[in-house]
Amino acid sequence: MEINKLSQYESVFNHFDKNGDGKISPPELQQCVEAIGGTLSDEDAEEAVRIMDSDGDGLLGLDDFVRFLEEGKEEEKVNDLREAFKIYEMDGSGCITPKSLKRTLSRLGESRTIDECQVMISYFDLNRDGVLSFDEFKVMML
Repeated sequence: MEINKLSQYESVFNHFDKNGDGKISPPELQQCVEAIGGTLSDEDAEEAVRIMDSDGDGLLGLDDFVRFLEEGKEEEKVNDLREAFKIYEMDGSGCITPKSLKRTLSRLGESRTIDECQVMISYFDLNRDGVLSFDEFKVMML
């Protein structure tokens, strides 16, 4: 992780470490999430701290806090990818077919033949079934 990002995380950490003990408690974590427009119930805050707490003291150190923030960003990316996947999938099959890819590309102003779409899919079709699953789509997009 880049130094600048780490120092930003450290500033946020210190801001929400109200009692200055070098640790974030579940209530402090709730305040942090609320400050960025989210909500976190008492139970969810306790659970998040329990899961991310690397030394078992019931609190988040800076490293734990950074991991919490980074995993949240990863979850956001996956949710965004799911939405994009639905656009390409269109027929409810749970996968992107050459036909659904062609249809979506046409709507985006990209005219492709079915054969061209099959070739595009084949680059990321890891199990060689002729379609893209969400996991294959994720690999393609990342």
